Amino acid sequence: MTAARPRRPAHRNESRPVRGALIGIAMTFLILFLFLPLVAVFVKAFEKGAAAYVAAIADPTAMAAIRLTLTVAAIVVPINLTFGLAAAWAIAKFEFPGRGLLVTIIDAPFAVSPVVSGMVFALLFGAHGLVGPWLIDHDIKIIFALPGIVLATLFVTSPLVARELLPLMESQGNEEEEAALTLGGSGWKTFFLVSLPKIRWGLLYGVVLCNARAMGEFGAVSVVSGHIRGLTNTIPLHVEILYNEYQFSAAFAVASLLSLLAIVTLTIKAVVERRVRPRSDG
Repeated sequence: MTAARPRRPAHRNESRPVRGALIGIAMTFLILFLFLPLVAVFVKAFEKGAAAYVAAIADPTAMAAIRLTLTVAAIVVPINLTFGLAAAWAIAKFEFPGRGLLVTIIDAPFAVSPVVSGMVFALLFGAHGLVGPWLIDHDIKIIFALPGIVLATLFVTSPLVARELLPLMESQGNEEEEAALTLGGSGWKTFFLVSLPKIRWGLLYGVVLCNARAMGEFGAVSVVSGHIRGLTNTIPLHVEILYNEYQFSAAFAVASLLSLLAIVTLTIKAVVERRVRPRSDG
């Protein structure tokens, strides 16, 4: 008796013209709304030559914006890494009262406009906010300073690591951790030797996305920064100022840095997905 031939996946049963049409629509969309705008950024950035491009990047205000953006990302990403790992671990591995509420709170930044979140921090820590007068009396500056930018960025990026890890941890189950604990392993040892290696690629994916969002955030940061040149302007805010002043080549030159970040992010994303997919398929 011959073995039954495996059935073809449903998407393979579509006719060749239908498949060709779907692929054509997808490729047209990607070319029009992703590839061509990306190319246009670099074409406009080098419109006045490489010397003008380098000059726009090396401008003191641009360098200050780059330093501030990197500083904010360097602060926000480790905090979100710690929070996301702890939150995903708690939700995926344990049952406790308020578990559903914690998931809802983690998702809250997705439902709130970044501009609104920036306004919330301004209402809390601004000069006329709830604690603003107390901060002024004690010479503590949050709004229109680095702390406010960090808080706003931290809020909008907080779900990214946790949301990337949570479904991965839930799909993996607890069998290996329970076996390690049964064999005498401590909680920390089990975490570092068993749990962490299983989620390392998902963790890297979440960190990459968090870093990209932290460096590219505009709405929330725009509200709390004050747009002070050389002090509180991040890269996106500096691009906006240059564009509004009709310095188009300089604006696109600085914007190309964020475009390069997007390309690097997509490349790492593709690599991580290739690493994760065989494990999930197995």
